[in-house]
Amino acid sequence: MAIADVIEPITQKLVIEPLTQAAFAEFGDVIETENRDYFMINNGSTRRYHKLAKATIDNGSDVIMSIFEAEPLSYPLTITMLERHPKGSQAFIPLFKHQYLVVVAPKDNEPNPAKIRAFIASGDQGVNYHQGVWHHPVLVLKSKDKFLVVDRSGESSNCDEHFFEKVVLALDLTTFV
Repeated sequence: MAIADVIEPITQKLVIEPLTQAAFAEFGDVIETENRDYFMINNGSTRRYHKLAKATIDNGSDVIMSIFEAEPLSYPLTITMLERHPKGSQAFIPLFKHQYLVVVAPKDNEPNPAKIRAFIASGDQGVNYHQGVWHHPVLVLKSKDKFLVVDRSGESSNCDEHFFEKVVLALDLTTFV
């Protein structure tokens, strides 16, 4: 029996932070209008908050828009995996203005458990995961929550998954900053 087989998994509790542009910058963009510049269009009847995020894709692919409808998971939640999209960014814009959770890790060959962070997003904030950023699939808090999703479509797969074996990541809704 190898030593790795008898070592107990390490349990790490994730603290849920407020989602801000500064705190999330390493992982992507916060799509929101709060404290953002705008200019008027349509004869002065519309504020345009221009270029809040940038969709990126590899050559030969398309930028597509989809709607995801998600159900809440049970909390406290054990995070068993993260995924990344190496060939394009992926944006989630909430349609019903409900809060939701975001779990991310910096770009790397695999996610480093010590660098995983959790955020609570207001219903007025979307997120754009930069290409290659590790993240948990959508974590909603209300049933049948919907998001407009902007991401990549192409010939080859754009989703890598990493499953944790020796680390238990716990996400509890009482761990807000």
